[in-house]
Amino acid sequence: MKVFNSLTRGFVELSPVDGETVRMYTCGPTVYNFAHIGNFRAYAFEDVLRRAVKFNGMKVKQVMNLTDVDDKTIRGANAAGVPLADYTRRYKEAFFADLARLNIEPAEVYPAATDHIPEMIALVARLMEKGIAYRSEDGSVYFKVREFPGYGRLAHIDFDSQRTGLRCAADEYDKENVGDFALWKAWEESDGPVGWDSPWGRGRPGWHIECSAMSMKYLGETFDLHTGGIDNLFPHHENEIAQAEAATGKEFVRVWMHCAHLRVNGEKMSKSLGNFFTLRDLLEKGWTGREIRFVLINAHYRSGLNFAFDALENARRALARVDACVEKATDGETPGWASERLDEFTAAVNDDLNLPKAFAALFELVRDVNGKGGGGTLPVFRRMDEVLGVIFFGRAAKTELPEEVRRLLDLRAAARKARDWGESDRLRGELAALGWSVKDSRGGQECTRAVDAVK
Repeated sequence: MKVFNSLTRGFVELSPVDGETVRMYTCGPTVYNFAHIGNFRAYAFEDVLRRAVKFNGMKVKQVMNLTDVDDKTIRGANAAGVPLADYTRRYKEAFFADLARLNIEPAEVYPAATDHIPEMIALVARLMEKGIAYRSEDGSVYFKVREFPGYGRLAHIDFDSQRTGLRCAADEYDKENVGDFALWKAWEESDGPVGWDSPWGRGRPGWHIECSAMSMKYLGETFDLHTGGIDNLFPHHENEIAQAEAATGKEFVRVWMHCAHLRVNGEKMSKSLGNFFTLRDLLEKGWTGREIRFVLINAHYRSGLNFAFDALENARRALARVDACVEKATDGETPGWASERLDEFTAAVNDDLNLPKAFAALFELVRDVNGKGGGGTLPVFRRMDEVLGVIFFGRAAKTELPEEVRRLLDLRAAARKARDWGESDRLRGELAALGWSVKDSRGGQECTRAVDAVK
């Protein structure tokens, strides 16, 4: 399985150090709000990567952090007048619900930062002992960037030409703010009740130290794979490397993988532009989790993804074709032409997760089945879906209904109970316009995707 290593800017064979289990760390959400579709572009990419590792017969141990203490979460909790844990709990629960709607497999470990403060304090102490960290006048502890050889090699930035001599107290900053970054942030009045005691005084960890401490706790001081969005490459991942390697003297991560940004209708996602969407925003508009997943993964992860509503329309049509075809597929001996499609699919997946080519192989299989019959092809569809996670198998599985469809069905059930047949027919028309067909039976309303309506 060949992947692109951001550290070396070249392709490498992905293989676990122990020959069996890929140990993988993925940067998770900062739980100060609902995650948006740009976030889920990264989480969907990481899910496909995880699935591809298993597709190739390797095991995986994935750790995804939950950042539940940083500048944003503290501001949000204090503004709401609630304890930090209560403030972040709502968004943690929403995040896991969103993952399920997108059919994203659960990681093995979801460590929350607030549960690992002792590990972070211990890591800062190691850096202090080695003389590569220092305490400032206010009680904060900073990492000495200039004393760590090779700082900047992940971002491939020449820091000699950048601004230096700064202290970066903010959790997030840009490439112009190259300087010593906070490992431990001294308590300030604006932090309110949020803080922990440490050898350097009351305070809380910097954002970057959280991931270094938690990843090494669960995956070891050297592990196979670290992923995230390209926006995390600098400063966050750069700082993770510096902290970990300065403390241990060992290579921190063997392979780094980053996915590109998501844009909406060709523009950067922004609330001011009216193109900022959470997953639940899209679900409320009538789209399903697998339609959204289809769009998020049907592009190469290192290429920018333009998310548009016509792409969701195309996903709806494409998945309807797949559904109709899979219903024709059966078990049995796989014909040679179907095996060839699986070989094409496998080659695409193993070529740095080339999902556009993988989907092309899937739709070539659909075309072949429609022309030649589906005997022996069901195992091929199942094998492909081990990576894709978008195919429904069997009519019983087709129960994923958008929130708007559920609402209309409830209204229609009430209308039929009241024997308001005109309103019942009107609501049937609304459902049809959304691409759903309703059949009345003794057991109630049976609602299925109307294939003909979305061709």
